[in-house]
Amino acid sequence: MNINARPGIDFIDEGLFEALLKKPAPESSRIREILAKSLDRQWLDLDETAILLAVRDPDLKQEIYDTARELKDRVYGKRIVLFAPLYIGNECINDCSYCGFRSSNKEAVRRTLDDSEIGKQVKALESVGHKRLILVYGEHPRYDADFIARTVRTVYETRGGHDEIRRVNINAAPLDEEGYRIVHEAGIGTYQIFQETYHHETYGRVHPRGTRKSDYLWRLGGLDRAMAAGCDDVGIGALFGLYDWRFEALGLVAHALHLQAAFGVGPHTISFPRLQPASNMDFQQAHLVSDDDFYHLVAVLRLAVPYTGLICTARERAEVRRNVLGFGVSQIDAGSRIEIGGYTESNEVQEMDREQFALGDIRPLDIVMRELLEDGYLPSFCTACYRLGRTGEHFMEFSIPGFIKRFCTPNALTTLTEYLTDYASERTHAVGKKLVDDEIARLDDNATRRKLIQRIEQIQTSDARDFYF
Repeated sequence: MNINARPGIDFIDEGLFEALLKKPAPESSRIREILAKSLDRQWLDLDETAILLAVRDPDLKQEIYDTARELKDRVYGKRIVLFAPLYIGNECINDCSYCGFRSSNKEAVRRTLDDSEIGKQVKALESVGHKRLILVYGEHPRYDADFIARTVRTVYETRGGHDEIRRVNINAAPLDEEGYRIVHEAGIGTYQIFQETYHHETYGRVHPRGTRKSDYLWRLGGLDRAMAAGCDDVGIGALFGLYDWRFEALGLVAHALHLQAAFGVGPHTISFPRLQPASNMDFQQAHLVSDDDFYHLVAVLRLAVPYTGLICTARERAEVRRNVLGFGVSQIDAGSRIEIGGYTESNEVQEMDREQFALGDIRPLDIVMRELLEDGYLPSFCTACYRLGRTGEHFMEFSIPGFIKRFCTPNALTTLTEYLTDYASERTHAVGKKLVDDEIARLDDNATRRKLIQRIEQIQTSDARDFYF
């Protein structure tokens, strides 16, 4: 078989998942043993993850939340990474039942941005302070590896003054290995593929036969091929609401464990969006996830994979996102619009015929930044690890000993100072400056503190930018 075309290995053992989820609840002492293991920053196995997912006692659930909060603080501190999605095109040959871009939806306004239009969208994003983007594509023959690579280069080349995008991530269809090499050479960060659902029967039901996406194993193996081709930062995800949320959580952990076993490093990020209304879609679903179960899900994922970034997107309402930041989430998007061309052409009303699904949080970036700062978080636009080669296994070498705080806190403070100096409203600037001063005072490494103060002063008084440790 041509290695470029190899399908995935089916590591999703449904019988095992179902058996684990049916096991009776263990003694509270066993649950606390698992929490202690996680707090020691060890990955959980499927059995341990299933035990935490099965907890229903309110007091024990609170212990899960409290432990997840402490673990997140030990690994990430108060840092929250920010990015924005940029939809490049919504032409699609798939017919996924839950998606506004599905091929049978005649109400969808089809469009693919050309280079000039991409440039306009990027300039709009840069003008408010964004430094990190994820480019999103429908699944269509024209969106091949060469097309994706070209759009990535267009984004990087669109800059002016202090405005620039420093990291481009990708959410696109699975490729063969040669395709991943082409995209990787364009300088991408993370390549993200959602399996959508790990349940085989449900996957077949929502992805009609005869479409590209109907091949479960080709999609499941997509990130194996990416990593084999040199894309050492990959992101996994599932769409919660298609099947039992606990099963899908086990699927995500199984996927992470598989990548760790096969390549020596797990996924860089995990996403867990909940199903949202979409254009011309029947929203009657049997497995919609409540807010309480969603919080439980996020906390357990944080405990199961201590060093993996957890992404909560603007699909969720603002108050939900604010809640999950405390006990698991380390990355969010902000100021997001997902209409094709939405950053220059849309208003406050979402246009469902131009977007993939409804968003729950379309607040401007500055308002999200201010809320994060007021809540004591450290917003970060840092891209240092990506550009210094601290990715894949190298990232884990730095992160496992607890070096994330050592590198990421000063880097977050410099990128935050850039934002405050170049883009922030007066009110956000005042809140942010106080947080920067407080964080500098907390640094216990005198050499790092002196260098950081010098760099922050340079940012505030000159055109010097893009410092990193």
